[in-house]
Amino acid sequence: METEKLTRNTTLLLCFAAGFCDTLTFVAAGEVFSAHVTGNFIVFAYDLIKHDNPHGWQKLLTFPVFVLAVMLGGRIAKKTANMFTLLILEGLLLLVSGILSAVPINSGLDKGWQVQLIVMGIVIAMAFQNTFGKLYNKATYGLTTVMTGNVTQASLDLIKGLTARPADSETWVSFKKQVTLIVGFLVGCVAGALMAKQYGLVSALLPGVMMLTWLGANKLFGQQAA
Repeated sequence: METEKLTRNTTLLLCFAAGFCDTLTFVAAGEVFSAHVTGNFIVFAYDLIKHDNPHGWQKLLTFPVFVLAVMLGGRIAKKTANMFTLLILEGLLLLVSGILSAVPINSGLDKGWQVQLIVMGIVIAMAFQNTFGKLYNKATYGLTTVMTGNVTQASLDLIKGLTARPADSETWVSFKKQVTLIVGFLVGCVAGALMAKQYGLVSALLPGVMMLTWLGANKLFGQQAA
C-alpha cells in the first residue's frame, strides 16, 4: 500500500477506534473516559460535589493504569521491530474486553468488578494507541485520541487558507488532514454511542475486529519500525 494511503487509512481507523471507545465507556460504564483519561478528573469532581455517586473515585484509577500502560507500551515498542505491534495488542485487548463483557457471572456477585476490569482493558488499549501515535508520529496525520489540538490547527489553517495571498496549497492540505482526524473521531463517537445503548460493552468487539482485520488485510503484522 502506498505511504499516503496507508497514513490516511491508519488515521481514520485510529480516530474511529478512539472516538468509539471513549463514548462506549462513557455511555455503558458509568461515564468513564477511556481515551481522554484526564477528562475523568472533571467527571470525578462533578460526582464529588453532587454526592450522587459513591463510587466516583474509581474513575481516577484510569489515570495510573493509563500511565503504566504507556510506560509498558514504550518498552514493548523498543524491543520489537514491528511498528504496528502496539496496534495488534490494542486490537487483541478490545477483543478480550468485548468477550469478557459477554461472559455471564454468578448472579450472587457484584457485577461492578467485571465492568471495572473491562474498562481498564479498554483504557490500556487506548494507552497503547496514544503511545503508537507519539512514537510513530508520521504514521498518522496527527493525534488520534484527543481532538482539541486538531480543531485548533484546523481553525488556524482555515483562516490562513481563506486570507493568504497568493493561495497557500500546503495550508489546505494541512486543513484536509485535520478534518480527516476530526471526522473520523466524530463518526466513531456516534457509532460508539449507538452501539453502547444497544449492546453495552460487548461493542468493544467492533473496533477490535476492525483493527486486526485491517492489519491482516494490509500485511502489517511484520511491518518494520521507522
